[in-house]
Amino acid sequence: MPLPHLTQVQAPLTSEIEALNEYGELYKVSIPAERALTVYVDKRELVTLMTLGANPELLVLGYLRNQRLIKDVADIESITVDWEVGAAAVKTRHGIEDIEEKTAHRVVTTGCGQGSVFGGLMDEVDQIALPRDAFITQSQLYGLVNTIRLKETTYKSAGSVHACALFSTASSEAEMLLFVEDVGRHNAIDTIAGWMWMNMAPTLVASRTALPPEGALRLRPGKAGSAAPAGEEDVAMIIPAPPRPARKPATRRAPWPRSLSIRARPPNRPPPPPPPARRASGP
Repeated sequence: MPLPHLTQVQAPLTSEIEALNEYGELYKVSIPAERALTVYVDKRELVTLMTLGANPELLVLGYLRNQRLIKDVADIESITVDWEVGAAAVKTRHGIEDIEEKTAHRVVTTGCGQGSVFGGLMDEVDQIALPRDAFITQSQLYGLVNTIRLKETTYKSAGSVHACALFSTASSEAEMLLFVEDVGRHNAIDTIAGWMWMNMAPTLVASRTALPPEGALRLRPGKAGSAAPAGEEDVAMIIPAPPRPARKPATRRAPWPRSLSIRARPPNRPPPPPPPARRASGP
């Protein structure tokens, strides 16, 4: 299966500016370098993406897949990014069927910075379901988060970005395959989807090569006789949990000593005066 040709044009992720602090002093600080990237498909303007520009070609590829505009990575011949004009030119092999109809209806979402998606995508999102054997333990989740925390990231130096990661469970310990930061997590998800299409396309079931715009799915293992060879389940966003150990019987705590809850009167302090006598009401 021929893969598309992608340029490798990474833009600087941060820029340095001068800021004025509360003492009236000028100092230099790094901020995320957000920039516009207009996507053209066969010379037709499609959308403008706001991005850091770390992996613009993979971002565009994943966006086209996650928006369900392209079904097969082989349908794309090349993606060329030029930051001088802020454009990404996508050249397909046979064009996109019914592109006018697919892009005519847009849905404004409530996702963080997502803006809008094409209407057909929302119809498919309602049908997405995780397999029944998709589990992750609390300790595994903490391990994944800790792996991300230890990375030297744009967020640590400039803040104001979101990150997503792809992990493999081929070994006993989860291995991070890809870590992506961008101004929106939907951009990071699209970039991961583009990377998966370029690097794992022969091992993915066609219906599972797309990710929803605001999250990530565990890849469903290929069934016998399908195009997915054994081992597809090794790469996942959710890790199967090991058998749970038997719980120990709960031990009941001893009641708190009542005497400890009584505040002792400080020495040399006279006792409080008795309350005033209450007058009886009535004649």
